[in-house]
Amino acid sequence: MTGGGALSGALLLLQLSTQGGAAAPRSFVQLILTSDPVTKAVLGLLAVLSLLSWAIMFAKWRTFSSAESGGNAFVREFERARGIDEALMLAQRSKPSPFTAVFARAVQFLNDTKPALGATADRTARLSGSQVEALRLLLDSQTGREREALGRFVPWLATVGSVSPLIGLFGTVLGVIEAFEGIATKGSGNIGAVAPGIATALIATAAALAVAIPAAFAYNVFAARLNRLDNELEGFGSELIALMVREGRI
Repeated sequence: MTGGGALSGALLLLQLSTQGGAAAPRSFVQLILTSDPVTKAVLGLLAVLSLLSWAIMFAKWRTFSSAESGGNAFVREFERARGIDEALMLAQRSKPSPFTAVFARAVQFLNDTKPALGATADRTARLSGSQVEALRLLLDSQTGREREALGRFVPWLATVGSVSPLIGLFGTVLGVIEAFEGIATKGSGNIGAVAPGIATALIATAAALAVAIPAAFAYNVFAARLNRLDNELEGFGSELIALMVREGRI
C-alpha cells in the first residue's frame, strides 16, 4: 500500500509538471529572458530613458554645484566692495558663475553708455532715469539667459518621469494580452500556466516606475534650485544698482 501510494503521488506530480509546462522563472533576469519580444522592446526603451535621465542628473548636479559655490563666494566678496572698480577686480579673479556673468553685462553697459547727466565739481557723471531703467531691463534679460542655460535639459527629466509609467503600462497590457492568447492557444488555464506570463508582463510596469521615480524627484529638486537661483540673481541686480547709487553713478 505504501509503495503504491508513493508511485501514485509521483505519477500525479509528473502529470502536473507536464500540464504546467516549463519551470516558472524565479528571478527578474529569468523573467526578462523569457518575456515576449514586445516586453523586451519596452524594457529596452525604458533602459535608454533611464540612462538619459541619470546622465542629465549627474551633469546638472555638477553644473548647479559649481554655479552655486562660485556664485556664493563672489557675492560675499561683492557685498564688501566699495565701488564698481573694486567689484570688477573681484569678478575677474572669481570663479565664473551666473553672478559674474550678470555683473560683467552691467559693466559692459556702463562702458558703452554715455551718462546723460554731466559731471559737476563735486559729483561724477550720472545715468538718467531712463538709462537706469534700461540697465534694470538688461540685468533681467541676462538673469533669464543664465537661468535658461542652467535649466537646459532639466525639462527632459519631467518628460521621462511622466512618460515612463505610460510606456511601462503599455508593455504590461500587451504582455497580459500575449499571455492570455498563449493560454487560449495551449488550452491550459491552471495557475501554473497563467502566473509566469502575468509576472513577465508586470516587469514592464516595475521597470517604468524605477525609471520615473528618480527622474521626477530630480526634476523637482533642480526646479527648486533654479527658482532659488533666479531670486538670488534678482537680488544681486538690486545690490548692484545700490552700489552704483552709493558711488554716485546714478
